[in-house]
Amino acid sequence: MKRNLIGGEWVEGASVRLNINPSDIDEVVGEYAQADASQTLDAIGAARHAQRSWATSGIQARANALEQIGSELLARQQDLGALLSREEGKTLAEGVAEVARAGQIFRFFAGEALRSGGEKLPSVRAQVDVEITREPVGVVGIITPWNFPMAIPAWKIAPALAYGNSVVFKPADLVPGSAWALADIISRSGIPAGVFNLVMGRGSIVGNEIVNSADIRALSFTGSVGTGRHLAQMAAMNFKKIQLEMGGKNPLVILDDADLDIAVDCAIQGAFYSTGQRCTASSRFIVQKGIYERFVERVAEGVRSLSVGHALESTTQIGPVVDGDQLDADLQYIEIGKQEGAKLVCGGELLERRTRGHFLAPAFFADASGEMRIAREEIFGPVACAVPVGTYEEALEVANDSEFGLSAGICTTSLKYATHFKRHMQCGMAMVNVPTAGVDYHVPFGGTKGSSYGSREQGRYAVEFFTTVKTAYTQA
Repeated sequence: MKRNLIGGEWVEGASVRLNINPSDIDEVVGEYAQADASQTLDAIGAARHAQRSWATSGIQARANALEQIGSELLARQQDLGALLSREEGKTLAEGVAEVARAGQIFRFFAGEALRSGGEKLPSVRAQVDVEITREPVGVVGIITPWNFPMAIPAWKIAPALAYGNSVVFKPADLVPGSAWALADIISRSGIPAGVFNLVMGRGSIVGNEIVNSADIRALSFTGSVGTGRHLAQMAAMNFKKIQLEMGGKNPLVILDDADLDIAVDCAIQGAFYSTGQRCTASSRFIVQKGIYERFVERVAEGVRSLSVGHALESTTQIGPVVDGDQLDADLQYIEIGKQEGAKLVCGGELLERRTRGHFLAPAFFADASGEMRIAREEIFGPVACAVPVGTYEEALEVANDSEFGLSAGICTTSLKYATHFKRHMQCGMAMVNVPTAGVDYHVPFGGTKGSSYGSREQGRYAVEFFTTVKTAYTQA
């Protein structure tokens, strides 16, 4: 059984959770400890005790530790990628790539630990100097989702540690294996005991203690809109700094002048890969009528050809849905789409493979409208719909008609429309002739409206959340 890491010690939990392979529900990936409220408080206490010495330990020590973590992740990307794919269900190639990305993130923030900047300014008063510096916020609570069990923890944990904070990390229940493997690597990196703590367990227990503790000074969360809204309310009660990454219903606009091959590739890659279980997935295609019929025909052809199967099989392009609950939700939305009057062009049926798993044929709807639930609500599965429009102006209006604003794309050969779209699309990330899903680790990540709250994640912009500004005056 894999244990929690609290104050530098591997601690048995109050209970045990089985980690089930969604590609083969008869296979148990491992057994993982579940922390209770008391153990969570112990982890918070250990993080509080260790944080000050870590903050003053020197930037080279932080850089060395993060570099070591990143290097081990990169060296072990094959075996860790296989573990990730077994427990989450994305293909082996995607799992390996995600672990590599996590390693690159830690290496990036190893460099950022050495580049902590500040300002020295003259005061408006004679013989007085002003210094502006950044300091760690203290103990950071980190709560992550199941769909990117290595990359998302990495892009939260790495900057937290780089800027001198200590961490209490609660991963999603469905993916404890990747979290434990990452914690194991961090525990051997030279970081002092208590600076990093892993507490696996239920959100209603572990997450509740993290969000309610006055010792947790900042909370970074990725998950559902409903949970994010609740956490924001609770964090405000304790004047806790908070960063939320939540849902998306990302549009991909296809104009008549688009390169059809590029448009089809962007649609299929963005909507269906990773089983559509990405907050940046393009689940609604807004297509100009001149190209609409050809686009629908080509996308349907591509979707039908996708190979769905066991995540570790080399021929698999689309792995299983993560668990039975998510599969049920996907199937319900497929029925909703039919009832609303959209045309199910292909997919949407359960599939049988050599192992018992949560296999679903990717579903593609045509002739949807912007008012339909399948075009407005986040499904978080391999389900997408095409909405026909007349003009670019109508396409932009439909694209912006959403409570979300994370990622948005356009396929066009017009510099005029591409430029206008980047300026007027209400989103945090705008893509031109590239899929809406797929972002770099060294630049900001985040959205607008109901998709994000707080400062951006990733890249140099991460410093805004994980530090606070101090202004100091000195009279010569």
